Amino acid sequence: MAGSIRICLIADTFFEDFSQCVAAIRAHTQAPISIFASGKETQKVETLYPDESVTWQKNKLGWGHSVNHFLNSVTEKYVVIMDPSTNFTGDAIAPVVAKLDESYHGVGWRGGLVNVEDEWRSVDDRGEGEVDVLFSYFFAMDREFALKAGGANPSATYYRNADIEMSLAMRATGGKLFQMDLPLIQGRHHGYHDVEPDYREKKSKENYNRILEKYRGRTDILSARR
Repeated sequence: MAGSIRICLIADTFFEDFSQCVAAIRAHTQAPISIFASGKETQKVETLYPDESVTWQKNKLGWGHSVNHFLNSVTEKYVVIMDPSTNFTGDAIAPVVAKLDESYHGVGWRGGLVNVEDEWRSVDDRGEGEVDVLFSYFFAMDREFALKAGGANPSATYYRNADIEMSLAMRATGGKLFQMDLPLIQGRHHGYHDVEPDYREKKSKENYNRILEKYRGRTDILSARR
């Protein structure tokens, strides 16, 4: 089972919390881990995890390019794009692989249904079941299908809403996404709380504006309302 899936982490500079994330994964699964780091401030990651697959490059890449690096460089059937603020408290891999094997193209821990009543400007969490979108706190996907759907948008330098965009691209390609309860917890989400607020809001809005332009009104790509 572990050989069919790989966990992929984009490194940040909060090294203590990042190490805690890696340790929690290792405590509960033997699935291989790939770590991608870019920018000189993350070079330290190269030496911190000798037992994992680590790639570092000097030029800083955004979220979209980093996700696409994983999709194009690993060979496993499934990949998990996972934020380092997420921590395992049990084996989250076995149930995810089982659900992906049921012909779902994406399985995640948090997500929901697009709210069509407010013109696609929010997502409602309806709990476990088929969904329109999954969030990148923990987003497992069929790697080849994700590439068929176009992968992550390279224009997405920031993660927020880019995972929604990727989810809808998969739905538009015929993909099925499933949200499920998993033994995971979230610590401090540095990617949100510890970035400059103006930058966060600007990049989040840019990502969401692309979603509205491309998908708003496309009820044909949404899952059944529940």
